[in-house]
Amino acid sequence: MNISPEAPGLHAFATLTPDVVLDALATVGLYGDGRLMALSSYENRVYQVTLEDGERVVAKFYRPGRWSEAQILEEHAFAADLMAAEVPAVGPLVLAGRTLHPFGGFVFSVSPWRGGRQPELDDFEVLEWIGRFLARIHTVGAAQPFTHRPPLDLHSFGSEPHDWLLAHELIPLDVQSKWRSACEQALSLIGGHTHLAHGPDRLHLKDATMLRLHGDCHPGNILWTPLDEWGRGGPHFVDLDDARMGPAVQDLWMLLSGDRRQRTHQLGALLDGYEQFRSFDRRELALIEPLRTLRLIHYSAWLARRWQDPIFPINFPWFGSSDYWRGQVDMLHEQIEAMQEEPLVA
Repeated sequence: MNISPEAPGLHAFATLTPDVVLDALATVGLYGDGRLMALSSYENRVYQVTLEDGERVVAKFYRPGRWSEAQILEEHAFAADLMAAEVPAVGPLVLAGRTLHPFGGFVFSVSPWRGGRQPELDDFEVLEWIGRFLARIHTVGAAQPFTHRPPLDLHSFGSEPHDWLLAHELIPLDVQSKWRSACEQALSLIGGHTHLAHGPDRLHLKDATMLRLHGDCHPGNILWTPLDEWGRGGPHFVDLDDARMGPAVQDLWMLLSGDRRQRTHQLGALLDGYEQFRSFDRRELALIEPLRTLRLIHYSAWLARRWQDPIFPINFPWFGSSDYWRGQVDMLHEQIEAMQEEPLVA
């Protein structure tokens, strides 16, 4: 792949050396002892930094050009709202009166370090616990909307990535027409032209109640700590970078896996916990497969748009080949079938 959707030449993050990270932290009164560990993050650059007093913090340097300052500050305000409501989310520290700081052509934030592991999602008590906290996140999220961040909708996650990929001729010719056909059929279904008609158990994405969401609530963004003798522990939520307006079910479906029976049981446990704190519109369950399909399309365009970032070819060497796109065609056909089945019930 040779497309350069980001600025050509030296990639922006190439200048983000360990010295720059430590110098940036020093501008907000935090002095590292030299121990720096890069954490798993593709969109941004995130580091665990040990300070001179032994405390650990997490420094997040935002990808230039991805979000505006206003959009980042909305993420920070949402995190602050969650923490004020005693929801276990990890948000940025206020340093020198701000949560977002400029340095060396970047903007960065600093958060407290929190340990933990991914939750055991085959444990229904764990799922119920997570469901309770998701309800609390959504209660806070429903209190007011984002005004600067874009919504999760058919255009931004489906039509625009589809058009962008075709316009940049990134799909090999031997599979391009099959991908285009499958993708357009899937988008037509999501748009409600066929099969996803209104009914007591059906809901169009455009008609769902929209609220501030975590947005990327997969197991890796939930850190679990065991209960201590004082009853402290359980889940805490990290990485609100993809927070946006969307339907509540967006924060539930990525926690489901396995066959239909397993997903039904998992969903039941999540909703058992969720509905202890907040009602859930069961018609949103019809959006699970459309949302999964949109994520599939958006993901391919995201990889292509980031290809000039050196960590992407290293970590995704299989991307862009004919085999990759044939696999995408197969998954789109599977999603077309899934969207025509009856929604999960719980």
